[in-house]
Amino acid sequence: FKKYSPVGEMGAFAAQYADVISRACLLPVLICDRDHVIAVAGESKKEFLERRISPLLEKKMEERQTVVAGGSQRLYAVEGKDRPVGVMVPIISAGDLSGCVCLLCNERGDTPSESDQKLAQVAAAFLGKQMEE
Repeated sequence: FKKYSPVGEMGAFAAQYADVISRACLLPVLICDRDHVIAVAGESKKEFLERRISPLLEKKMEERQTVVAGGSQRLYAVEGKDRPVGVMVPIISAGDLSGCVCLLCNERGDTPSESDQKLAQVAAAFLGKQMEE
């Protein structure tokens, strides 16, 4: 028995959208529902796709706030993967939390620029709107 995921229903579309974002900002992109990674671009799909998200990412997503890397605590999207999240934006659809868009830090550990952060916000808003229709 698999839990229904509105974001998961958009799997192919989310994968294409993640690919476009990744090419635009030159960073790996993950799109997650509330439990798992449903789309990956710019990073090995085998390592991330359909993996369970970390408890900390789940907690941050529940807070419905954009999270930008910085400070001493690092946020990882998937347990056991050493690629920290640079920015995480929750996907809100009709007032409900549906998932998130994550831009991962690059190989050097640089955090996403302000324009990359804005791109992630636009992506999350767009995906949320798509699920409403």
